[in-house]
Amino acid sequence: MRFRIDMADLDQAQLALLRADLQALAGKLRALIESVREAAKPVDLDEPIGRLSRMDAIQEQNMLQANRRAAQQRLAHAEAALRRFEQAEYGECMECGEDVGFARLKARPETPFCIACQSSREAPR
Repeated sequence: MRFRIDMADLDQAQLALLRADLQALAGKLRALIESVREAAKPVDLDEPIGRLSRMDAIQEQNMLQANRRAAQQRLAHAEAALRRFEQAEYGECMECGEDVGFARLKARPETPFCIACQSSREAPR
């Protein structure tokens, strides 16, 4: 396995740790998505429960669906990061090309952006 030569701030041990973090994150997200699949099914409106209970069930179902969508999006980012790992591009900001840095990658191993680029992306326009 080859890594970018200019990743001066990441050594082989850190890269191995980050790869393990990414693989663990992807596994946890897949399990979460699967566990929410059944609970996020639409509420049966013909089910004989009270109006408030039905509203609670619908609200809970909507929250579960939102959480599932967020987990699916984060899983897509983790899988993309694993592909970048295989292409020896992991740890390089996809916007400016600078190194992302170990601390940021340890906190969010799937992140494709350095903190400066991520901050500018999140800044109000």
